[in-house]
Amino acid sequence: MTALRFPLMLLLTALFSLTGCTRHQPVPLYQLDTGAIGVPAAEQGIAVLLGPVAIADYLQREALLQRQADGSLTPAEDGRWAGSLAADLDQQLLRQLAARLDSQRLVLAPAAAGFVPQVRVGLSITRLDSGPLRPAVLEAQWRLSGADGKLLDGRLVRLEEAHNGTLVDQVRAQSLVVQQLVKQMAEAVQAHQATTKVARPEPVRKPAPAKPAAPAAPRIPVVEPMRGEGEVFRF
Repeated sequence: MTALRFPLMLLLTALFSLTGCTRHQPVPLYQLDTGAIGVPAAEQGIAVLLGPVAIADYLQREALLQRQADGSLTPAEDGRWAGSLAADLDQQLLRQLAARLDSQRLVLAPAAAGFVPQVRVGLSITRLDSGPLRPAVLEAQWRLSGADGKLLDGRLVRLEEAHNGTLVDQVRAQSLVVQQLVKQMAEAVQAHQATTKVARPEPVRKPAPAKPAAPAAPRIPVVEPMRGEGEVFRF
């Protein structure tokens, strides 16, 4: 009886160990892709305040949600975001917009004391997801305001991108719709720059130096004859 119980215990121990190893296998982590952007070269580019940026509550987590055929959302079992998707979006938007505007002077709201923006870009993202059989979809609204807070432009946006169903390609598709959104916002800022030219003051012109007065013509003495016994000329 004891001889039979010992192999059985070894078998159960091996099964529990295998189950534990399977359960703790590392899960792939994903981040949105910025695309082919570089670091802005212009240190004195346009000053932009990005924000407030409002992101839907269901996106403020690490779970990589999958949109199902019935519209429901379920977390992916074989992958998740590398940190908060909302925090990643903030940095993606800032870096991509700075690259497209070629300006180092972009700040996320709230701005630090002393920063004076030329324009403000507000953004609200209400949807960003995909699924094995559903395309990547981004729904958002952006608003462009001047330094005085006056609304200059704005748009409701819905962008879609197809994929092949894998998580890797879903993340690629979601990255592309974010890049398309940033492109729209950058083009609006550039259009505002083109139509709003700061009037340059006319340079102060110094009065031309006065020309020296021409010297007076020398007076030629007039010869007047004196009448008398002889002609005497007096000057």
